[in-house]
Amino acid sequence: MGDAVKGPSRIIGELLARPDQLTLEMGAGGELLVARVRAIGCAIALLLPLLALLTGSSVTEVMIGLVAAVVVNVVAQVWLYLARNARRHRWLPHATSTWDVTATSLVLVALAFHDPVAGIGSLVVWCFYVIAIVFTALRHNGRLTLYIGALAILQYALVVWAVFALTPDAMLVSIDYGTASMGGQVQRLVLLLIVTLVTAMIVYRMQRLVEMSGRDGLTGLPNRAWLLQSMPRILEATRTGGTSLTLALLDLDGFRRINDEAGHQGGDRAIRQVAAQIEQMLEENEHLARIGGQEFVLLLASPIGSAWERLDRMRRELAERPFLPGRGADPQRLTFSAGLAGWPQDGASTSELLRAADQRLQQAKQAGRNRVVARDG
Repeated sequence: MGDAVKGPSRIIGELLARPDQLTLEMGAGGELLVARVRAIGCAIALLLPLLALLTGSSVTEVMIGLVAAVVVNVVAQVWLYLARNARRHRWLPHATSTWDVTATSLVLVALAFHDPVAGIGSLVVWCFYVIAIVFTALRHNGRLTLYIGALAILQYALVVWAVFALTPDAMLVSIDYGTASMGGQVQRLVLLLIVTLVTAMIVYRMQRLVEMSGRDGLTGLPNRAWLLQSMPRILEATRTGGTSLTLALLDLDGFRRINDEAGHQGGDRAIRQVAAQIEQMLEENEHLARIGGQEFVLLLASPIGSAWERLDRMRRELAERPFLPGRGADPQRLTFSAGLAGWPQDGASTSELLRAADQRLQQAKQAGRNRVVARDG
């Protein structure tokens, strides 16, 4: 279904859904990019107090800007250090984005203590709300964008309310910023809402593109791109959790014959049937990916012996279940050959495991197909 057909409630629901692993992996890279840009931007921000002094701003405002610039530079270096291993710190995008918004609000509050109108009139400082919201697009996380947008609107609304509630009307006039009006502040809040919605739509489109790049169009399964992106995380989780992992490389036997006899549509139905049947055998934290025309990769949370038993049982069940290509066509018998590789004895990396599994898959084919091989012959 196209994006234009989806209603707002469905789009919001997808934005609020938990990002998949491929999106999280890309978001971790985005967090590092944001941290680097933040560090550079904060370094440039050290020039703002000097420019303010040269343009006639009060010494108090200049000192507030200087102290704020020094603090945000120190914190930016801390965020940059943590972002170098963002995959380990899943909380980092929320923490850094919350800091960006809150730091902006604190600077506005500090300005308001000196000059109430400056607290709600400084366009330069207010723009950092917009920057914080736009930066969330690089994290590929719709939840984060909506949260930060709402946080910026709420915090700025509280600053505006405090200034108007605690300041006499006679003091809502400034030589530098003019007369403060509630209408102007409402316009700023509306602008923050618009920026949030536009950024959320950008994130939504990016998520759909990531989903399309990491999913097989025929079966909906993860594809090779997803596998290569996700394997480092899966291997690390296996290592730290002390669990087992077996990689199985599976290839349908005689698939060209099925295509010739049943046509491409029949071949597509055969692929979907095999994928659906194998998915039923998967347990929690196990994955099935389609990496080629009739090739699949299974990631099983089992020792290689147990994985062999499970997959061989699936092989027999698949062979016993006839495949009906279509009306008037003869039933087809679907079988597969598979090679297994266990972590870490057969390989400690994705390429090593795939290489070992492929060698055993070739042994299965040379031995007559329709079998699962877990050891070198």
